[in-house]
Amino acid sequence: MNLYKEVLNSIPTAAIVVDKNMRVRYTNRAFRSCFHSVRVRGTLKDVTDCREEESCGGGVKCAYCPIRTLFSDAMRGDGTAFRNLIMRSAEGNLNFRIKVTPLGKFYLGVVDNAYETEIAREMYSAQDIQQRLLPPANAGGGTHYSFMYIPCREIGGDLPDVYETDGETMGFLADVSGKGISAGMLSAFVKAGWDRGEPSPAKALTGLNAKFQELNLDETSYVTAVAVRIDRARSEIRYSVAGHNAPMLLKSALGIDEIEMNAPPVSNWIPGYTYEDRAIGYRTGDILALVTDGVTECRNAAGELFSIERVEDVLQKSENAERFIERLKAALREFCETFEDDITAIAFDL
Repeated sequence: MNLYKEVLNSIPTAAIVVDKNMRVRYTNRAFRSCFHSVRVRGTLKDVTDCREEESCGGGVKCAYCPIRTLFSDAMRGDGTAFRNLIMRSAEGNLNFRIKVTPLGKFYLGVVDNAYETEIAREMYSAQDIQQRLLPPANAGGGTHYSFMYIPCREIGGDLPDVYETDGETMGFLADVSGKGISAGMLSAFVKAGWDRGEPSPAKALTGLNAKFQELNLDETSYVTAVAVRIDRARSEIRYSVAGHNAPMLLKSALGIDEIEMNAPPVSNWIPGYTYEDRAIGYRTGDILALVTDGVTECRNAAGELFSIERVEDVLQKSENAERFIERLKAALREFCETFEDDITAIAFDL
């Protein structure tokens, strides 16, 4: 018997054994992992982390319990039942397929997509964590800003951030290599490794580059980034770029300045590289915009790039940061139906 249990605990398919009294006699490790339960046996409530009723089977909502109903159907019928179910748990809805077949005097339920269900739930949790890494929706007492963040997959590799240091607004936008889970993990590293207390964008980038070396990743892994500090007292923007799209400054009287700076990404390509700060003045009413290459390199059905020129055209027609973000999002959705890369932009009202 112990051998059989060990075998069942080793397979990715979730299994539950229920008797005719609706008591759970056994659940394997995959089932317990899927439902975040530590109970091998007990009531259906015990093994599914149900929060609907205090007791299992006696509550009003128990009559509508999908897994209880499924086993009841199997017991009343020919012993076999199959259904796609949706169950509520502490972490959201679970969608799974379960088949019930007779097993002597017991009934065996097999969840054939338990592994996929667990992965989906982990992805949902990762999405929630990544959303918490985004800057707040409003600027508080600092420079007013607006941003958009549209990941092309469940987990994105772009990281926008806006915060205050020594009373000055700091803007940071990073784009890590790759997509999906690996990109999400690398963006979390960037978030943790970025020194928010450093007022110099260049020194913060240099520090991030030094920490990146400790990961010892291959040359296919890198991070492009742009960092700015808005000095309101001097009406000056200090900035530094690491292989990223140049910041764009819409000058209310003079059109658009694309701030040029050639520097390598944060990577193992040039381990000891030291980034530099540069400065540019601004006037009240100007708009500062930062975008990732997911915006400029977005392609339409004909293979045409959205391009930096289209971004500048949208910026030129925008009265403020919020309108720029709204119009840019609308222009991108009209230009291409689906996004093959993360779409991220930040704009500041100066």
